[in-house]
Amino acid sequence: MMNKIKEYRHLILLFFLLAVLIVPYFVFAATPLDNLEKVGTEGAGYAPYEDGEYNNTFITVVGVIIKAFLSLLGVIFIVLILFGGYNWMTAAGDEQKVSKAKDTISRALIGLIIVVGSFAIWQFISNAIILEI
Repeated sequence: MMNKIKEYRHLILLFFLLAVLIVPYFVFAATPLDNLEKVGTEGAGYAPYEDGEYNNTFITVVGVIIKAFLSLLGVIFIVLILFGGYNWMTAAGDEQKVSKAKDTISRALIGLIIVVGSFAIWQFISNAIILEI
């Protein structure tokens, strides 16, 4: 019996690790009633509300589109960094592959810095514009 446990200890450890990481996602806690507003009449229920007014203006729509686009670009550059790292690790000492992987990583890092900078600039400008309106 002990030999079987020793044989499968990595599988058992992996199972418990996955259980510890996944179980918290299945907690279905109720929303506290202090941030809910009564909806309807005679026990119709509660619905979440947001403080302040929601303005669906042209500027906010453009802001959401730009944020989504910059977030997508950020994900693309992170994938490029991972791709370059993978190529570097699998180069097996071939200098041409290593230099190509280094170029990929450096270009992706420069692109990521540009995207993060433009995201910060857009966040500053959009907050200034929206607060002025």
